[in-house]
Amino acid sequence: MFNLGFEPQVRSIADHVRPDRQALLFSATFKGRIERLARDILTDPIRIVQGEVGEANEDITQIVEIFNRWEEKWDWLTRNIVRFTAEGSVLIFVTRKAHSVEVAEKLKGRDLKVLLLHGDMHQSERNTVIHKFKHHEAPILVATDVASRGLDIPSIHNVVNYEVARDIDTHTHRVGRTGRAGVKGTAYTLFVANRDPPDFAAHLVRHLELSSQTVPPRLFEIANKCPWFVENRARAAGTEANPRAGIGFQPREKKDLRVGLGSSYSGFHSSTQPMGGPATVAASSAHQTDRLAAMKAAFASQYNRRFVSAGVESTKYTHPELLGASNKTSEVSGDSSDFRVPQTPETPSAPEVKRRRSRWD
Repeated sequence: MFNLGFEPQVRSIADHVRPDRQALLFSATFKGRIERLARDILTDPIRIVQGEVGEANEDITQIVEIFNRWEEKWDWLTRNIVRFTAEGSVLIFVTRKAHSVEVAEKLKGRDLKVLLLHGDMHQSERNTVIHKFKHHEAPILVATDVASRGLDIPSIHNVVNYEVARDIDTHTHRVGRTGRAGVKGTAYTLFVANRDPPDFAAHLVRHLELSSQTVPPRLFEIANKCPWFVENRARAAGTEANPRAGIGFQPREKKDLRVGLGSSYSGFHSSTQPMGGPATVAASSAHQTDRLAAMKAAFASQYNRRFVSAGVESTKYTHPELLGASNKTSEVSGDSSDFRVPQTPETPSAPEVKRRRSRWD
């Protein structure tokens, strides 16, 4: 919805829903705009993260096939499509609508039952296609990224990224169409070395590493063409060797620590005792205890000065209407005590206003 420019409408809907609602937000990836929306429309939300944010499911085996020419992808697909359909339903992702139509027609020319789904189709047509695919009327679905989110079909065993996604978040959602609810799945990404951007290869390497997947050596070579990828790798390698390297600091040698108030540092009693021996250590410990007791007493005294229990003096500011009754009681008992409460003029009480009932009550 955000990508289509409907953020104002989403916020407006959230503002018009009753405030005591219960909201649940699920997503495989959380971009900055989504996090800002969650902070704005949710009240004290609890964030639960399974794995890493943006990380793909480890039940999905991801395989990256690298080709030198665009035409080699079609040869690879025709060699493996029969095996894929024997294992279960197959979802083939294509980035552009024109290419999705082309791939679907070429597969139909090989006597394969194929369904097509793209953004230019009417919603009723999309629902019909998804219904047929769920009920196994056709084992192959060629789709654009309109099917990358919100599609839950347990029978999908293989996902083929015939064209790489526009960004790594979309790639994560694509491969997430398989391997759902604990079922194993496989996702293939077809990468053309001289055509697809090296920047995506760099993001794909990081994505595979976070998901505990095997990174092809050639994909790593392509990713090294990105300056930011090489720089981040070098910085990470230097940080692992020396956590303080790269920011102008040198490792600091450990010295004898000065024990502060309340410290329980075990290295305080070293093998070399002070000149005074054990008596000096005991005296130092007693001195620390005295300091702690003095500070506690100071804090208690400060607390007693700042916070006073509720009484007549505080009542005359909070509930002046009760002060008159208190004065009368003091006058009646005046024979036994000389204490008198100063008389203060009674403040007229505000007229009672009938509270309007809320529509949420």
